[in-house]
Amino acid sequence: MEIGRTTNTQINFSPLLTANKKSSTLKGRNTINGAIQAVLQNTGLTFQKTDVGISIVEKKQSTITLGPVKVGGLVNAHEAAIGPGVGYVATYTDAGTKTDTPITQIPNSVYVITKQQILDQQAQTVAEVLRYMPGVYAEQMGTASIGSAAGGNANGTGSIMMRGFASTQYVDGLMSRSLVAGETAFVERVEALNGPASVLYGQVGPGGLIATQLKQPGETPIRNVSVGFGNWGRYEATFDVGDKITKSGNLKYRIAGIGVTQGSQTDYLHYKRVGVLPSIKWDIDEKTSLTLIGQYLYAPSEAQGSGYPGVGTLVPGKYGYLPRSRFLGDPSINEDGQRTASFEYQFSHKFNKFIEFQQTFRYEDSSTNINDTYLFGSLLSDQTIKRRAWRQDTSSATVALDSRFVGHLKTGGVKQTLVAGMDFRRINIAQNIAYDMNGAGYVNIWDPAYYLVYPDYSLNSPDNIEWDNLKQTQYQSGVYFQDQIKWGRLSVLLGGRQDWYNYKGTVTTADNFEAAGHGVITEPYVDDREKSSRSKFTWRAGFTYNFDFGLTPYFSYATSFIPQTGAFQYGGQAAKPLNGKQFEAGLKYLVPNTDILLTAAAYDIKENHYQITDTEHPGYEADAGTVTSKGVELSAHANVTKDIRLTASYSFNETRATKSNNQVTVRDIYGTNLGTISEQGKYIAGLPRNMVNMFVDYTLPRQIFHGLGVNFGIRYIGSTYANNANSYKVPDYLLFDVGAHYDFENASPMLKGLRAQLAISNLANTRYVTSCSAGVAGGTCYYGQAQRIYGNISYSW
Repeated sequence: MEIGRTTNTQINFSPLLTANKKSSTLKGRNTINGAIQAVLQNTGLTFQKTDVGISIVEKKQSTITLGPVKVGGLVNAHEAAIGPGVGYVATYTDAGTKTDTPITQIPNSVYVITKQQILDQQAQTVAEVLRYMPGVYAEQMGTASIGSAAGGNANGTGSIMMRGFASTQYVDGLMSRSLVAGETAFVERVEALNGPASVLYGQVGPGGLIATQLKQPGETPIRNVSVGFGNWGRYEATFDVGDKITKSGNLKYRIAGIGVTQGSQTDYLHYKRVGVLPSIKWDIDEKTSLTLIGQYLYAPSEAQGSGYPGVGTLVPGKYGYLPRSRFLGDPSINEDGQRTASFEYQFSHKFNKFIEFQQTFRYEDSSTNINDTYLFGSLLSDQTIKRRAWRQDTSSATVALDSRFVGHLKTGGVKQTLVAGMDFRRINIAQNIAYDMNGAGYVNIWDPAYYLVYPDYSLNSPDNIEWDNLKQTQYQSGVYFQDQIKWGRLSVLLGGRQDWYNYKGTVTTADNFEAAGHGVITEPYVDDREKSSRSKFTWRAGFTYNFDFGLTPYFSYATSFIPQTGAFQYGGQAAKPLNGKQFEAGLKYLVPNTDILLTAAAYDIKENHYQITDTEHPGYEADAGTVTSKGVELSAHANVTKDIRLTASYSFNETRATKSNNQVTVRDIYGTNLGTISEQGKYIAGLPRNMVNMFVDYTLPRQIFHGLGVNFGIRYIGSTYANNANSYKVPDYLLFDVGAHYDFENASPMLKGLRAQLAISNLANTRYVTSCSAGVAGGTCYYGQAQRIYGNISYSW
């Protein structure tokens, strides 16, 4: 079919749908719609407009929205690399190389969660999307991280773990802490780049990064509204509207919005958000385009829990197990709000067929305010546990810019895609933290009394008070290059990067430990590390070989670098930078003439100066020495038929401290001191060795069920160690998810576009603990999400 080529229109279809069908001959002059309709005569197929072009579908049957695929020997690679994917399968990626590249030509693991899978699972946050991602442990902190965005900081403070290391969040190619990117209502697709990615992105841990693509204008109109409801008093409304502004279509817009309010499984914890994502795309000419994206999200309540004692969660307490609804804080100081706003532009210009320029810029401003309590100390015989009060006000402003030239060369039988670029990031942070060590009193875990906490954070307080006020500016810059070489079926990838990083500012500290109002000390907060700790060269190399029957073996080596900011060891020594390296080998199999992608990967990662929480000295980090992470990942993404979609994976990971001089205290779950042992050879706490998951969606035979579909998911998370000494474990758990959906068009053509959906996660309402952190306090554990019921009614026109 040459219609797509001739008219420069993206035409999408599934090979399973068009197999063994012959098109009619096209004669004379026609409109695009008329030409496609004529070609599809006598095939049983028709077409419909989507937000990524035109999709070929069966007549009188509702189908999923398909992403870009090969048409007439051509493919819109860029749309395929950033778009929603086809069903549960995406074969192109932009995040993996910063160029539009088939996943099977990248010598490391790249996994994609498509828009259709997000919709079928009814995932409400990106953390929930990642439940079915290979090698990713997304809910380590359980419901304590319900409002979190995709990832945390690269320096070990994130709650989403990848191959044993903290993840980093990137949005449209730039590092971000944006709450907007954590909302699935604003996201087109979610990718996991497992393994080191420092060459292209700079400060990324050796475990990898989470890359999200925000919604932006497409080639065809989109109009969708939805309302949702669920248990714990959840109510949600969303809209997503986009169309041409000019008649020619060179100027387009899209705007998405969300408003949501709900309680949580824990009393007094609520979740509220309202946000908007407007965007405009201007095709200045056939070689130049500019996309403007704005973001704003206000979350006055984030429902962040603070955990429970191990006694009563992992093991029965005096009266059995604590209910998941139990709130051990105090409603009088229960604040956790956030706000984020940003402006972004994406610019591209093709000088000719050999070279193009691409640039992405973002200004991001965010603030957080917290006034809360946390548990500190062991559970006493009278069944009370001490609480401390704390207050934090943080604001940050980030400027980020990534500019690159992309070149396309062909010399004989060798094709090259060259990338040379530079990026820059400046972050201004102002953080005020105050602690009242005694003002929150004690709470009885079985019979808590509320509205009794009145913290005093002033230096005149009779309680022990501590202030830490920090103003800091962080600078990061890097230059990078990459060469993708393709010779026949062999693809070679080479890349390198030089990074520079530093920071400066002031820190003000005050306390009344020694005497009330003993003074306020303001000192410069400057980067006094050795130069070698502030810059680093990282590189990667690898190859793939694509056999004609779809199998692709690959091998790669890559390094990573993260300078540690704000991380100190007991005694005041700054944490050393993290340096990692990884070997990875694997297989990728894109089954010919199907939409089935199978992958297998084995990896070996070593990181020096791995940072863990110093359990003997809360508030400080400990250098775990050299940590080794070894593992295997198996995955399947498949559109088995046009009505059956499936994703499944198995992940094995073993992360140990293989070289360490640390001595750690052995404690049982009751906080009893059992002596000290060497940390060397111990597993890193909080990381499961085995994870298995599968999710399948099946639209039942339409002639019988008239558009009804069902889905089913299973998630298994293996046991984890609760402390660095590996003295006791958090048990494994098995969860089931189910759902159903119905397209009303099958009942009446007048109801076209109306869709109802129901999703239930943790069907059996299993009580489980996601992880524990143990130390002087005797252990803090986190409950996982109880049974969640969520319904949704949407209308597209």
